[in-house]
Amino acid sequence: MEFINDIFGNLIMGFGVALSLENVLYCFVGCLLGTLVGVLPGIGPVAAIALLLPTTFALPPVGAMIMLAGIYYGASYGGSTTAVLVNLPGESSSVVTCLDGHAMAKNGRAGHALAISAIGSFFAGTVCTLVIAFMAPPLAEVALKFGAPEYFSLMTFGLIASAVLARGSLMKALGMIVVGLLFGIIGTDVNSGMSRFTFGLPGLSDGIGFVVIAMAFFGLGEIIKNLETPNDQRQIFTDKVSGLMPRWVDVKDSAGAIVRGTLIGGGFGILPGTGPIVAAFASYAVEKKVARDNSQFGKGDIRGVAGPESANNAAAQTAFIPTLTLGIPGSGTMALMLGALMIQGIAPGPQVMTARPDLFWGLIASMWVGNLMLVILNLPLIGMWVQLLKVPYRMLFPAILLFMCIGTYSLNNSIQDPLLMAFFGIVGYAFMKFGCEPAPMLLGFILGPLMEENLRRALLISRGDPTVFFTRPISLAFLILAALSLLIVVLPAVRKKRDEAFQGDDGG
Repeated sequence: MEFINDIFGNLIMGFGVALSLENVLYCFVGCLLGTLVGVLPGIGPVAAIALLLPTTFALPPVGAMIMLAGIYYGASYGGSTTAVLVNLPGESSSVVTCLDGHAMAKNGRAGHALAISAIGSFFAGTVCTLVIAFMAPPLAEVALKFGAPEYFSLMTFGLIASAVLARGSLMKALGMIVVGLLFGIIGTDVNSGMSRFTFGLPGLSDGIGFVVIAMAFFGLGEIIKNLETPNDQRQIFTDKVSGLMPRWVDVKDSAGAIVRGTLIGGGFGILPGTGPIVAAFASYAVEKKVARDNSQFGKGDIRGVAGPESANNAAAQTAFIPTLTLGIPGSGTMALMLGALMIQGIAPGPQVMTARPDLFWGLIASMWVGNLMLVILNLPLIGMWVQLLKVPYRMLFPAILLFMCIGTYSLNNSIQDPLLMAFFGIVGYAFMKFGCEPAPMLLGFILGPLMEENLRRALLISRGDPTVFFTRPISLAFLILAALSLLIVVLPAVRKKRDEAFQGDDGG
């Protein structure tokens, strides 16, 4: 009972922080930008957060995190709009929504699809915010017992899991993690003072900036990739969207799918490396299995919209649990959120809850505020989002590129940062052409220095004895989980299922 009282006491404190005029404004700006990013195909939440990171430097930490979180789950809402209207996912987790959402739009039921999508997203977001409030404190308490060996093994498991559950080839995902780890150790070694992989360039002595890498791979790389699509191949939705009030029969038919999608998404969000995209695919597969008659799936079944949309928003919310409590990002977006915390001078991990309760509980409470804002924002502004889809790429992308150059230059007032961004943008584009996902690379880049630090600390404590990672139960458990993840995915049946799960996700 005392635990529940503490939770509600903390939530009341969180709402006091989140409902201040300043933070409500940050939340609104984040939700609006997130929806905009979700609606405009080819940008996505990771690119948007990467682009906007420099603007948060001057903001207070709580306001900055609330705004970035609003962009993240706002993009999950907005992505469904283009998926339904023009069969083009605004971001990767909306790929599944295209299957039945666009079929409903072609049947004149675009409004019903968008309404159920908003209701499912709101329900999932609200429930999973409550899950975060109840799960995070005990998890953080356990994490406080972790030493250097446990953190190293946990990070190893997180990276392996992200590779196993990444789209495409397992070997390519593991290769991208190694690339990220190598990028992360560029600079001066803090222990010996020796320069590593700087190629004699003084500007690299402090390492490659996190924002530079994020903007290059998720901003510039995506822009070059999107410019390959001719403007005349973009679909434009010309019909009038009507019926934004859902019918009772639609609510009744989709209620089960919304609840199941919320449970599936909530579970997948907590696991490192999964996130909204895996949750959405899993939810769609479950709905097809449990439906008595699944003949309408792919032809405009409301359950094919309600389940995946609830799942991807639930996963977007619960992904904050390992990020905030353990300091382990489960996805590329969460790696950016972790980077934003570090930029603000806050050490990620379980101590955040005790050292900065205003930030932790204020962020959780702001998710409720944000979810409510998104329902109010999305449905009345459908007409405006439809008009935005008509903006030509030739006007949109130069503006984004200019903003990126200003953002990277303002980091250190150095021309080297925009040049590095241009170089790594081309590298990122080349990786995409070879079918390599950039998200595992970003996880490796963020976790690399932390892994090195914990590895060295663990070996110092054990006086150079590497068995310390196997003699401590929690550390051993994480290493066994990492090994099992790799072994299981190698099995032919599991590998086949993994490939089927990501089939059709080329547009993400």
